[in-house]
Amino acid sequence: MVENASGTFDIGGELTVHRLGFGAMRITGEDIIGEPDDVENAKQVLHESLAHGIDLIDTADSYGPAVSERLIGETLAPYPDELVVATKGGLLRNTDGDWKPNGDPDYLRNAILGSLDRLRVDSIDLYQLHRPDPHVPFEESVHALAKMKDEGLIRHVGLSNVSVEQLDEARDIVDIATVQNRYNVANRESEAVLDACEGYGVGFIPWFPLGGGDFGEKADALSAVATKHDATPQQIAIAWLLERSDVMLPIPGTASVPHLRENVAASHIGLDDDDVTRLEE
Repeated sequence: MVENASGTFDIGGELTVHRLGFGAMRITGEDIIGEPDDVENAKQVLHESLAHGIDLIDTADSYGPAVSERLIGETLAPYPDELVVATKGGLLRNTDGDWKPNGDPDYLRNAILGSLDRLRVDSIDLYQLHRPDPHVPFEESVHALAKMKDEGLIRHVGLSNVSVEQLDEARDIVDIATVQNRYNVANRESEAVLDACEGYGVGFIPWFPLGGGDFGEKADALSAVATKHDATPQQIAIAWLLERSDVMLPIPGTASVPHLRENVAASHIGLDDDDVTRLEE
């Protein structure tokens, strides 16, 4: 059994998790809509994640919608004490697969009540605003989450898809435990946000950590480093994220048990300075 060797991070200064987590978006149907083709396989992936030492599972009410949260609750609740289940609210779905922001405070309150029910908990460990809504003042959305934290419905507040300015604005309202932005070895547009998180001691959760397998101009470098370590390019991409920052919390997702094991094995790859230079030049 390959154990999670990614080191640990304290979310919000108190929830200790291994830095390599699991993103539960892919345990749903095609285009992240509806039930997975094989429900029992999806549940097995969740069980395997815990068996390999993963203690941070990230999901969202929009995955399915509702399907990912429900399967997590059905499969893993009551949760082990060490498991942190994070979810997100603030994106609506439709049958065309669109993702539509909704940061209205009343909507967010309704959304979190549904998440609590599906996840079978009284309080959510980490609740993240999935995306700022351009039609709702950002501070109103954050104040809504701060109020629900005060009420005990949320233990820690996180943000997703934000700028440094929005992070700073939110931190003036409530303690921010994590930021989840798009980031991988081939897409580093959120570098400034990562730097800010390092300075604040805020966890940085890179979504799309494997770039969907498309690493663009980094593909050759990843392949070369992968050959050196007898690994796959995807494993090197994970190893690079873990090497990049102590606040980095990658959550690669999969609907495959073998793929999950490969991801965990990546936490055992140690990149040297030459590897890092080759991947970042």
